[in-house]
Amino acid sequence: MSTYKPLAEKLRPSELNDFIGQRHLLDSDKPIGKALSDKQLHSMILWGPSGVGKTTLARIICAQMGAHFEQMSAVLDGIKELRNVIKHAELYKQNDTSTILFVDEIHRFNKAQQDAFLPHIESGLITLIGATTENPSFEINSSVLSRARVYILNKLSSKELESIAMRAMTDQAITLENDGSLSLIIDSSDGDARRLINIIEQLTHKSNHALSKKDIVKTLQSKVSSFDKGGDIYYEQLSAFHKSVRGSSPDGALYWMARMIVSGCDPKVIARRLLAIASEDIGNADPRALQITVNAWDVYERLGDKEGNRAIAQAAVFCACAPKSNAVYTAFNEAITEAKETNDLEVPIHLRNASTKLMEELGHGKDYRYAHHEPNAYSKGQTYFPDEMGEKIYYEPTDRGLEIKIKEKLDQLRSDL
Repeated sequence: MSTYKPLAEKLRPSELNDFIGQRHLLDSDKPIGKALSDKQLHSMILWGPSGVGKTTLARIICAQMGAHFEQMSAVLDGIKELRNVIKHAELYKQNDTSTILFVDEIHRFNKAQQDAFLPHIESGLITLIGATTENPSFEINSSVLSRARVYILNKLSSKELESIAMRAMTDQAITLENDGSLSLIIDSSDGDARRLINIIEQLTHKSNHALSKKDIVKTLQSKVSSFDKGGDIYYEQLSAFHKSVRGSSPDGALYWMARMIVSGCDPKVIARRLLAIASEDIGNADPRALQITVNAWDVYERLGDKEGNRAIAQAAVFCACAPKSNAVYTAFNEAITEAKETNDLEVPIHLRNASTKLMEELGHGKDYRYAHHEPNAYSKGQTYFPDEMGEKIYYEPTDRGLEIKIKEKLDQLRSDL
């Protein structure tokens, strides 16, 4: 009885010559290619979008170096699994065989988990190859980064995807009508080879004859959710999540957050979007939203997916239920625009700091009134803009949440201008 093997796995190349793309790293005079030819393996972080071959490349490197291959997933594994990897590595070392540990989605490990790799990298027991879709500068511990080289893998080009598509169609014995069908498949894959192959596999299940553009459109519409389980950020769903929070729908926010989580979206992407929402859409109507979202992100870093996801969900509900204001967002954009137009205007003398004797003699700081020495800590009539501009008002608080009180305060102060 034969066991089903996904087409993407069946077509996975086992040799460097068959690997498509990333020539800026793999040619004989490029970093990884040269390291392999010189048999000088080192720990590395492969940074790039989903479906560009990070896992495949790690396996090929291991095979070419004659090393033992171990794989961990930051989504499924933890310290317990790492201990087992180390035990295996020690056994292989006794037989003079090195071990390569490939960690998929390494950015999902928290800081303590990432630090657990360090002693074994330093001792030479393992060579670490980490794969990430996120910027290593933000997501990978500096201690790990200092011991590994970061290589950027590019999204596959249309020509490279076409080569992969031809391999897949040849294997599946299907053909496409010359009506733009292949271009449609390539465009739908968004540079992701795994998604491309999955689309072709789904098409194979539909028919064994020449497929038309109409067949492909129908398949894409009915199977789109199954093509993208590799950790991609779903921009449309992220937009729906943002709009649900902005629209004060905690239920909609939870639904779209759940959709993204079950589809493989990194929860930290959601946390980052919530931080933007807390500033852009809530602002000073409820400043607690910003801190609650930061705290939720911190909980995720400390506890991982299960408990961390609940903390992010709690922050999402809080933000959805919070009073809304984009007053700071709007005001800052206006200030940026005006700053670009007036960036040659000088700072008024009374606002300059007299940090030296010469500056004092030049009148810096003259006539400046220290607010704390004034009634109610307010220097009535003092100006804070370049003289040519006059005083401006950018920030207009709403009548929602804490901004009600802020508005009352500013209305009183501005009435004295």
